[in-house]
Amino acid sequence: MQIKIIVVGKLKEKYLRQGIQEYTKRLTPYAKVQIIEVPDEKAPENLSEAEMEQVKNKEGKRILAQIKPDDYVIALAIEGKMLSSEQLAEELDKLAIHGKSSVVFVIGGSLGLGKEVYQRANTLLSFSKMTFPHQLIRLILLEQVYRAFKIIKGEPYHK
Repeated sequence: MQIKIIVVGKLKEKYLRQGIQEYTKRLTPYAKVQIIEVPDEKAPENLSEAEMEQVKNKEGKRILAQIKPDDYVIALAIEGKMLSSEQLAEELDKLAIHGKSSVVFVIGGSLGLGKEVYQRANTLLSFSKMTFPHQLIRLILLEQVYRAFKIIKGEPYHK
């Protein structure tokens, strides 16, 4: 399976980069993992609703340019469906069984995702009702994908 993670913005924090490298390495026996960073849109702190939509739409176009027609897209969104680790494993396993070999996870920027990205997504996934920094959620996502593969293979890790 190919796992592509499309994210808005660069990751600056060394400790997060190290964690992401670790889980990417751990995932190599199970999947080919690719992380694609698209530039975030520079914007002032105080934006109107219309300006926020413009920023999300510009970032959304950059995200969509990285998605192929046959990719199965899972967008991370606070209003998405919450799954347990076992349920995420089951979903990834079902996708593989049904021939969906390329799964794309999308993590938006600080303002979230644009409407076109939501429309392209096959499903919306939420890790919590809480808001997390989009840089941190990259690490959490990779850990959960790794956990899912360990569950699928029946290997120890998940407790």
